[in-house]
Amino acid sequence: MSELSGSLFQQALMDGDYSPRFFAYYYKQWNNYRMPYHLHNSTEIMYLISGGCTVDVRQRNGDAESFRLKRGELIILDANVPHRLIVEDGSPCRMLNVEFGFMVNKGMAPSIRKLAEEEEVAGMLGDPFTSLVLPDPEEVYHVLKSLVLELDQRGAEGSSMTHLLFCEMLLRISRLKSEMLRSSLQPTEFYIRRCIEFLHQNYDRSIQVKDIASAVSLHPGYLHRIFKTHTGRTITEYLNMLRMEKSRMLLGQSDIPIAEIADYVGISSRQYFHMLFKKYTGMTPVEYRNSIDRHFWTYESGEAEILSEDI
Repeated sequence: MSELSGSLFQQALMDGDYSPRFFAYYYKQWNNYRMPYHLHNSTEIMYLISGGCTVDVRQRNGDAESFRLKRGELIILDANVPHRLIVEDGSPCRMLNVEFGFMVNKGMAPSIRKLAEEEEVAGMLGDPFTSLVLPDPEEVYHVLKSLVLELDQRGAEGSSMTHLLFCEMLLRISRLKSEMLRSSLQPTEFYIRRCIEFLHQNYDRSIQVKDIASAVSLHPGYLHRIFKTHTGRTITEYLNMLRMEKSRMLLGQSDIPIAEIADYVGISSRQYFHMLFKKYTGMTPVEYRNSIDRHFWTYESGEAEILSEDI
């Protein structure tokens, strides 16, 4: 069988080696639009880039379910599931859509069966749904837009990059689903995980607790309390610890001047940086750099050598 139906949930995907086949991929601005119910033999991902909309879905038992989507959310619709889009007048939205089925794997990337060796992917493919809404901290979005750009340039048959991007997209979606399941049982852990992710992505900038709370959609006071309860540290203490660990890495593994390290970790005052570094390590940045062996790569006669230097 060279092609399968478009559903993610079919045993054939686990019995053979299949890759995605793309049927549609596009950006679309919607306003004052009411789509009739329709279905297609492909899985569809609708990602809301801006605005808001409603997606109505008819479940297989005949019941209808309505999902209100907002920016940064995506909905996955299984193949042959009736659905429609409603966008109110005066409240436009912009979407990124991809529709795909499956064909025999051509060896350009891991097959769906191979991907299912990942626990989260196996869990998602083994738990069928007609529709699923997921919040996305811009992990899926960046992969999805890269996938669509690659398809625009290479065509629906795809390329190695297309198939690799699809694999990454499926992995990220399955992890988001797994995370959402865990957070539904322990919601505070979900917010703390998001908070820590934000810190790791933004430690190089000047940030305050209110910025972090806004990013995870919580009141600053509440976020401060649950973070301290679950980690044993305040958010500021965690951020300082993270910055000092990054500083140690940069001092030990790079030639960046010590005077510039503070800027790399988001601390505007060099005096404060030196004080903080000594508090966390017991040494000044100069003492720390002088105390360790640093390793550098150099190329001679076409061969790479590692030189160790005491500083």
